[in-house]
Amino acid sequence: MALKLKPDFPDAFCNLAHCLQIVCDWTDYDERMQKLVDIVSDQLKKNRLPSVHPHHSMLYPLTAEQRKGIASRHATLCQEKIVILRRGAYTHPTQLASPGGRLRIGYVSSDFGNHPTSHLMQSIPGMHDRSKVEVFCYALSADDSTTFRAKITKEAEHFVDLSRIPCNGKAADRINADGIHILVNMNGYTKGARNELFALKPAPIQVMWLGYPGTSGASYMDYIITDSTTSPIEHAQHYSEKLAYMPHTFFIGDHWQMFPHMVERAIIPPTSDAAAVDLKDNVSIINATNLKPLVSIAETVEDLKHTIKQDGKGDSLEVITPILKLPTTIAVTEMINNNQPAADIGDGVLVHNGLTTNQTHTKAATGEEVLQNPVVTTRKQYGLPENAVVFCNFNQLYKIDPVILTIWCNILKRVPNAVLWLLRFPAVGEANVIQFCVKKGIDASRIVFSPVAPKEEHVRRGQLADVCLDTPLCNGHTTGVDVLWAGTPMVTLPLESLASRVASSQLKCLGMPELIATSYEDYENIAVKLGTESEYLKAVRAKVWILKTESMLFNVRTYAQNLEKLFSRMWNLYVNRRPLDHLLDTFSRAGTS
Repeated sequence: MALKLKPDFPDAFCNLAHCLQIVCDWTDYDERMQKLVDIVSDQLKKNRLPSVHPHHSMLYPLTAEQRKGIASRHATLCQEKIVILRRGAYTHPTQLASPGGRLRIGYVSSDFGNHPTSHLMQSIPGMHDRSKVEVFCYALSADDSTTFRAKITKEAEHFVDLSRIPCNGKAADRINADGIHILVNMNGYTKGARNELFALKPAPIQVMWLGYPGTSGASYMDYIITDSTTSPIEHAQHYSEKLAYMPHTFFIGDHWQMFPHMVERAIIPPTSDAAAVDLKDNVSIINATNLKPLVSIAETVEDLKHTIKQDGKGDSLEVITPILKLPTTIAVTEMINNNQPAADIGDGVLVHNGLTTNQTHTKAATGEEVLQNPVVTTRKQYGLPENAVVFCNFNQLYKIDPVILTIWCNILKRVPNAVLWLLRFPAVGEANVIQFCVKKGIDASRIVFSPVAPKEEHVRRGQLADVCLDTPLCNGHTTGVDVLWAGTPMVTLPLESLASRVASSQLKCLGMPELIATSYEDYENIAVKLGTESEYLKAVRAKVWILKTESMLFNVRTYAQNLEKLFSRMWNLYVNRRPLDHLLDTFSRAGTS
């Protein structure tokens, strides 16, 4: 309606463009993108606030300079808002409270609760070394009564609910009064942000970290914590902040603490006489924190083995997955067919239906508690063919663009027995995606959609896929580590923006650089090789399964230690009155001094 009344209304046009992007409506896509770029370019030249939000800018064919300009205009807006507070500059600490004293670190976020950011970092405050740092967590949102919130509240040395202090001036006063040395912005331009707090500069050092995939464009933000893959030094001009590198990856996942039951798995053979050599490891699976009760009642236990050679090393590693011939498979089959919550498989041992955890154990379903019961996950539960190669992507649909969906269609054509598994995220995008694929010559039955699932199920069902196909435009960030924890390899292609390079950083940290493409053609060929060479796929999957528990990608304690070292370097530069500079030397690759 707004565009009908005023066809040249830029805010309305850019909002419409974003709504269409969310549902994969690519009608007149090229023309729409060109008009959007022209609008932004004109607004930046005239020093106006752009109609494209900073958090959406990575989805469009804008230059890095334009994305930075969009962020900069929003940062300036925050500075303009605080002028009315008529505040003078704060006095900042110039030394620690005592010789050998502790750094005071303040984490600021609206997402201390049931949010992907907390799913990633909830254990960081409690794993910091209290002899070195004093941790303050400043919540910008009210208590959502989840275990995530309770854990951070309990494990942070100080937890302050700034949602009770709506005045930005008074909230900044509180931060400054706490004597914070390094203030960490975990929101950027995401929902719930209060960047006005940072514009007031209540702390001497202010840092971007984890929650926002881009530059702040703000003169009042000093560093962005990143890594050499996500933000190579050649891209430094894309950032208003100085680059501060973590040694392995700036990303982290708390999956060891949240989902330990996915460290072990067993296979349920489809028939009692199925030969182990014919079995796949991702058709019918049981996960449990303790598989011994299941093994003890199994009629037979065989092992599905796969040996992989370590690059540059003489020794090999072996992945062993037990195959359990249960006393009865009828009970399990009936449980799945009738959507029952559990089944007794003998001697009172229960296995639980992976589709019903939200009904039987809500806290475990959300990831707030560890799932203690053995849980069954099968392709049948999601309408996935058992003998197919399953490619998946569990991102929100707005991250898909016509270029990558065309590549995915090419992959399906070259891997005839493959399907593509996506999420109804949102549901109204499903018809548009299927229609696009059909026009590219793909049968609609080969595109399988599932609803969005609770967190634990979302991570666990990723085991059923053979390969995850990442979205280069804006990678899976949390969904990337989710699928890697499931043991499923992910193919990615790094482009220019930070948001497009996170998956490459995750894969390098994991030890799987062979899954990082150098071009769209290379991306397609890597995926096709995985889909057509079964032994290669088995080797890659086995390698991911081993490395997920050995690499630094999920090692929160070491990550916290490395974060402390990076903070210490920032502080030492400041107290020695040295100018801000990039912190590119990543001290120890092993996480020790």
